Amino acid sequence: MIASLKGVIALKTPTLLTIDVQGVGYQVFTPLSTYYRLPEEKAQVFLQIYTHIREDAFHLFGFLTLREKEVFLLLLGVTGVGPKLALNILSGIGVSELIEAIREEQVQRLKAIPGVGPKMAGRLILELKEKMCALGDTSTDLPPSAEIEDEEQRDALSALVNLGYSKAEVKRSLDFILRETEDASVEDLIRAGLKHLAKVK
Repeated sequence: MIASLKGVIALKTPTLLTIDVQGVGYQVFTPLSTYYRLPEEKAQVFLQIYTHIREDAFHLFGFLTLREKEVFLLLLGVTGVGPKLALNILSGIGVSELIEAIREEQVQRLKAIPGVGPKMAGRLILELKEKMCALGDTSTDLPPSAEIEDEEQRDALSALVNLGYSKAEVKRSLDFILRETEDASVEDLIRAGLKHLAKVK
């Protein structure tokens, strides 16, 4: 059973990575919550791994944090949720937001996740609320890179939050944008943030 991998990113796509570990390439499925925080190809990465074994398949699912992996495993315990849907859920909502939505029984927020209808939203709340409450504080779920200190970035964060987005998802989007853009103005960050947030909704 593979529990973690440390290697070089040989191939990076939104849902599938190839990690080169001393010359051996491992295909790893990842949610967007992990993908947006990954370094570029040829960089080294350490992933928490869940190994899913079936008669006809051997799949690896990778996560940057133990919390992501823990929530993924909790999702797999829900009736009717397999690895594909669990991965889809974590691609449609941040881990902290998912925990909060289930704790607070936010059915509409859960229904907004692609692949989650009213029945599944209710099932997630029914089967996971107690377990999510037991997870404790979610304030440490974001990586250090998500902390925003620059004044322009703080202003863009504030503007996007005022438009109705959560602080956590805005931080993730700005973190992704700033990897691609340097010295962006507040207006540029807001425009790019809106475009990126619309894609991941």
